[in-house]
Amino acid sequence: MGKGLIAAAIVAALCGCSTAKGSFCAVSSPLHLSGKAVDMLSDEEARAVLAYNRKGAKLCGWRP
Repeated sequence: MGKGLIAAAIVAALCGCSTAKGSFCAVSSPLHLSGKAVDMLSDEEARAVLAYNRKGAKLCGWRP
């Protein structure tokens, strides 16, 4: 998965808590990246993934 595609997926996932189809928890799931994908992330992208997963843990009860 290329860096641009990963960044686009992160941005799309972080957009708002509610959509036309339902709440954040109803339409989202944790981001699980392979070790290779993690190695390719910039610091900013890694922070975005971490923030997204922390948001899901807080709002939806996601667990590692």
